[in-house]
Amino acid sequence: MTDEMGAEKVDGMRVALVLATSAGGVGRHVRYVAAGLVERGARVAVCGPASTEEQFGFARVGARFAAVDIADRPRPVNDARAVARLRTLLRGADVVHAHGLRAGGLAVAACARVAPAPLRFAQGGPPVVVTLHNAVTAGGKTAAVYGALERVVAKGAAMVLGVSPDLVERMRALGARRVEHALVPAPAPRRRPGPQTRTELRAELGVEERPLIVTVGRLAEQKGLGTLLDAAAGWARRTPPPLVAIVGAGPLEDELRARIEAEDLPVRLLGRRSDVPELLVAADVAVVPSVWEGQPLVVQEILRAGRPLVATRVGGIPVMVGASAGRQGASSGGQGEAAVLVPPQDAAALERAVARVLDDPALAVRLGAAAAQRATSLPTEDDAVDQLAGVYTRLAQSRHTF
Repeated sequence: MTDEMGAEKVDGMRVALVLATSAGGVGRHVRYVAAGLVERGARVAVCGPASTEEQFGFARVGARFAAVDIADRPRPVNDARAVARLRTLLRGADVVHAHGLRAGGLAVAACARVAPAPLRFAQGGPPVVVTLHNAVTAGGKTAAVYGALERVVAKGAAMVLGVSPDLVERMRALGARRVEHALVPAPAPRRRPGPQTRTELRAELGVEERPLIVTVGRLAEQKGLGTLLDAAAGWARRTPPPLVAIVGAGPLEDELRARIEAEDLPVRLLGRRSDVPELLVAADVAVVPSVWEGQPLVVQEILRAGRPLVATRVGGIPVMVGASAGRQGASSGGQGEAAVLVPPQDAAALERAVARVLDDPALAVRLGAAAAQRATSLPTEDDAVDQLAGVYTRLAQSRHTF
């Protein structure tokens, strides 16, 4: 689908984008979607917490912003208020697109009349598209609440987009009528880091002769950083011991720092950095130890950097690196695969896989070349906006009843 076609499809369309609290990927995704739709002539409103406007600046790309308190955790009283406010804000939209399960559930409730059990929805407002960016990894009562939200989204959304094959299949199993794979590209790098940048960064980190392992992600449970530190304890016995550099911030920072100091691990927390592409080019191995991921932006950045990757076999990662999504356990990083994949939360497997890449220069070169090749087929931001332009147009032209 070309930009011209996208412009024709959404010119004058009223699109409302809804998101909950976001500190990273989802907010950036909504921002470039808003910008792309505005460029194509759509009238775009973004509804979400005031903090998201402060961080991502939706109004700066031509969208109208309306503050709605949608937290990243269930809060019944506030959620009821959010639904009431959304019901007013979304009334004039041609299509509503909510990002994330929390925002999706509230948007469906705001745009539909819910009948008593069995759960059925009668469309009372504009069609709702929901993009699921994450899997439900919590347990207990929280899992039950999110399970109910999944059913609301599956039954009430006119279209569900999943960022990974497992999310797509789950929505189909829950009875969603229309499900497609979502495109969530990483922003294109401003420039390709050169050899001098690599040398300077390695000198800054004090690893001129030591291997450098780089991990990028929010310091949160989903990212598997406890497993990474377990593996780092094994790498510390190597000569010379590699430095593990973790880029990012988040709620586990103090806990991770205390463990690194207590166990004297060869790990450094770098905090937020604006030079992630440069750091990846400086790395000998990039590691993604997450418990679950969809289409992680950092994997796309690693592929563009052409670096050897060791990652967990979860969510959308196998498809992104050219491996079989159905195979279980570790993979060898064979011909055409852009990563060595290991099971999540398996520190021994992670330790062995990284050691293998460090000890086998030919494997590292092959992985890097495969990564660079995979990067040539990554979707662009224009591709993502064009996909959504087509979805919105089909739904706006045919108002469905559920």
